[in-house]
Amino acid sequence: MHHLEKGYWLKFEIGRVTPTPERPHGLRYSFTLHDAEGNRLVGFDNAHRASPPKSGYRRTRIERDHWHRAGDDPGRPYAFTTADQLLADFFAEARRVLNDHGVSEAVVGTSDRRQKD
Repeated sequence: MHHLEKGYWLKFEIGRVTPTPERPHGLRYSFTLHDAEGNRLVGFDNAHRASPPKSGYRRTRIERDHWHRAGDDPGRPYAFTTADQLLADFFAEARRVLNDHGVSEAVVGTSDRRQKD
């Protein structure tokens, strides 16, 4: 986790997985920006199911790369190309949101919150 001013924070989770049709790149990831109250402001992930784009009659929820423009956004498709581009796209969106909130992107501290499997 990277801590920013005014209590805002970025969380990065990433790991290798066996490539599948849903994750052909072999990565499971979740990159999020949160405000001081813990509300997600933006997120890029493939760590849960998201609705596919509206088309036709079938609307099954599938795991795939997607991003959230706001905390209540259920997710919109993200066209994963490379890990470098994923990070660039996440940081571009996070900078836009931080700028809108008047918060600097400068990291003031870090912490490591590892989950037990």
